[in-house]
Amino acid sequence: MKNYNIFLIGFMGVGKSTVSECLSREYGMEAVEMDEVIAEREGMSIPDIFEERGEEYFRCLETELLIELRSHENAVISCGGGTAMREQNVTEMKKNGKVVLLTASPDTILERVKDSDERPLLNGHKDAGYISRLMEARREKYEAAADIVVSTEKKSASEICRELLNKLQEMDDRKEL
Repeated sequence: MKNYNIFLIGFMGVGKSTVSECLSREYGMEAVEMDEVIAEREGMSIPDIFEERGEEYFRCLETELLIELRSHENAVISCGGGTAMREQNVTEMKKNGKVVLLTASPDTILERVKDSDERPLLNGHKDAGYISRLMEARREKYEAAADIVVSTEKKSASEICRELLNKLQEMDDRKEL
């Protein structure tokens, strides 16, 4: 379908994994869940990696994986919430793909992640105010990295996937002119 990869970025809980699964299922794209790949390779959960080895170690693992993904085409890569905070990661994503920022409101994100213990940055801070402040701190980098932006508010995964692909097609069509 596409000769490039689609990198899904955005705050935790915006729906990156759900959209990745949808694109894989409905459009035959290879799905890569970065956090899952890293956790499997390290033999420990993301919270354990953060606790035992630190965030910087984890961010380096993300960069290494993005470099590996250069060899893929037509894949949808669900990035961790902080992946786009590192400039080198954004550079790697843009070398072989389009970067799609998924967005949702702090209240929606809280509803989606409130029962999860797999979000190390939210442990002990599961409230909309904290989420809002963290989202705002990341907003500028997310927006700078994004080729397109798609809201996931009150939409089904299929609707989000169609909108995302339509926006990418419009972007591709403009480049051809």
